[in-house]
Amino acid sequence: MHSTSFDAALAAKIDHTLLRPDAREIDVQRLCDEARAFGFASVCVNPSWVRLCHVNLRDSASRVCTVIGFPLGCNRTEVKVRETELALRDGAGEVDMVLHIGRLTQGDTAYVEQDIAAVARAVKNESEDAILKVILEISMLTVQEIETACRIAVATEVDFVKTSTGFGGGGATPEAVTLMRRIVGADIGVKASGGIRTRADALKMIEAGANRIGASASIAIVRT
Repeated sequence: MHSTSFDAALAAKIDHTLLRPDAREIDVQRLCDEARAFGFASVCVNPSWVRLCHVNLRDSASRVCTVIGFPLGCNRTEVKVRETELALRDGAGEVDMVLHIGRLTQGDTAYVEQDIAAVARAVKNESEDAILKVILEISMLTVQEIETACRIAVATEVDFVKTSTGFGGGGATPEAVTLMRRIVGADIGVKASGGIRTRADALKMIEAGANRIGASASIAIVRT
């Protein structure tokens, strides 16, 4: 599958992503095959495909990542919690949840914090080693709102903050990644996602402070 050489160290930082609503089982199986061949950090799929990926990648180093409250973030907290529990029971090792964007932009930080905290508790209750990432959707936020979201993420002890869903009309920028890294510090991960299509794009994000990349063009990114 990879007749040309590829950057294995870069591949290990990439969540190989397929979140299109028209993705079929054959597409998801191909995604898993590619993750195994290239050593991607994870495959990132919609929740209904988690079990299939878990079976396909059971003996692989690649984890299964899924999305919660995706792509709008406006589900009730109880729905996000249940979605998280089911995904982890299906075999997900990482969950990327969308925070409630409107609640954040209207200044309702208490709601945003309890929403994330409830999902974080569900993750810890279901799995000791599962990872929670919180998606900010930076294209809809001001610099101050990005800072606020990152501080809430630190307070709720999430594992990563993530720039974008890729479905919100904008993607990752090096400037936002730098800002997010500055606020969360060294102990929380930063995932850059949305619009990253080339090796140069990915390396810019890593230089800015990202330690995980979400991309669907993963193979093109890692081939050298």
